[in-house]
Amino acid sequence: MTAALRTGQVAGAAGVNVQTLRYYERRGLLARPERTLGGHRLYPPEAVTALRSIKAAQRLGFTLDDIAALLAVGRGPRRGSGGLHARAVEKLAEVEGRIADLTVISDTLRAAIDAGCDDLDICAAIDACPLPFAPTGTAAG
Repeated sequence: MTAALRTGQVAGAAGVNVQTLRYYERRGLLARPERTLGGHRLYPPEAVTALRSIKAAQRLGFTLDDIAALLAVGRGPRRGSGGLHARAVEKLAEVEGRIADLTVISDTLRAAIDAGCDDLDICAAIDACPLPFAPTGTAAG
């Protein structure tokens, strides 16, 4: 049996700080560890893998609530039932939508730079202004 790890060891091995480790524990993302008679937390070595998985999911854009749901599927009776796959498909569609939005913003900013827009009020008065001003006379919602 592999020896249990103390808080600092787990945090260091997973590349997180101790506060993050404890926060994930409070949120239920990590199982509550055993404790020594002195009250020190003792984590199984698998906690390092769990932390690395959580951080990887965050880098992919999943929120902690998303991750909690994914972990619940993985811990449930229907383990491996496709929770990650379905959520990854949804996340990919969301990311691609944001990329499309950001591409429009980027193209508009380039056009504003190329047009020499230097003053917002002056640019708004020019028909060739590339900035997306609402047409005059429409009610703001």
